[in-house]
Amino acid sequence: MSNILGALVALLGLERIEEDIFRGQSQDLGWGTVYGGQVLGQALSAAARTVPAERRVHSLHAYFLRPGNALKSIIYQVERIRDGRSFTTRRVVAIQNGKPIFHCSASFHTEEPGFEHGDAMPNAPAPETLRTDQEHTAEHGERIPAFMREYLMSERPFEMRPVDPTDDPFAPSKRPPQHMLWLKTVGSLPDDPALHAYLLAYASDYSFVTTSLFPHGVALLTPGLQVASLDHAMWFHAPFRVDEWLLHVVDSPAARGARGFVRGRIFTQSGRLVVSTAQEGLVRQHKLL
Repeated sequence: MSNILGALVALLGLERIEEDIFRGQSQDLGWGTVYGGQVLGQALSAAARTVPAERRVHSLHAYFLRPGNALKSIIYQVERIRDGRSFTTRRVVAIQNGKPIFHCSASFHTEEPGFEHGDAMPNAPAPETLRTDQEHTAEHGERIPAFMREYLMSERPFEMRPVDPTDDPFAPSKRPPQHMLWLKTVGSLPDDPALHAYLLAYASDYSFVTTSLFPHGVALLTPGLQVASLDHAMWFHAPFRVDEWLLHVVDSPAARGARGFVRGRIFTQSGRLVVSTAQEGLVRQHKLL
């Protein structure tokens, strides 16, 4: 396992400080506030540590309440809502400075047989034929503020290869709100389904709500744009490994009132639908003086 991936696994692993209470450290990705995927991953990690290993997460519903300070640790309090014969439910609250910044509910289920069907994966180029996010960013590196450039160009725990990258991150062309992204960790991981689930939760917030900006000719680096996750949901349908290629297929059916809504489907490289995602986010355009 690479050092950068090992650091992420440790970050999401958490420190148990009391029964059902955990502490997570934060990472500063250059924005000053905590990346939403970090809180998602840590919260799911905290919940999973209070559930029998044979029960796997099947759904996660989360709300981002306040921006997190990337320079401070986060406390996660887990509430044991229900322990049934086949389902287990947990509620997790993330706290900084005595105030909740995030809360979620997660449900876990014992594996059992049942009806099965799933969407077919859309046609997409093989990930090995595509360039990485860093390679696309390098084309505009001199225009990106230094404090952001360091992260965008640095080594990351996930390899991201967009199928349809934005042509200009400062003044993109208008296009339909659809996006596809191949992703996987940069190294191999242990056979731990909970670990793969909360690592995917971490990655699922990447390049997600910004898909709702595509029809409007703006992007994350457009001056005056404010983007923040408001809520996030995931449904885990089938086993997967996050150290093998996964395709996140995203579309945005609606945006209004400074909010953009996106939904996604995550497929294995063999074409099996394994996870569904959804998110609403703040997409506010401030007037420049």
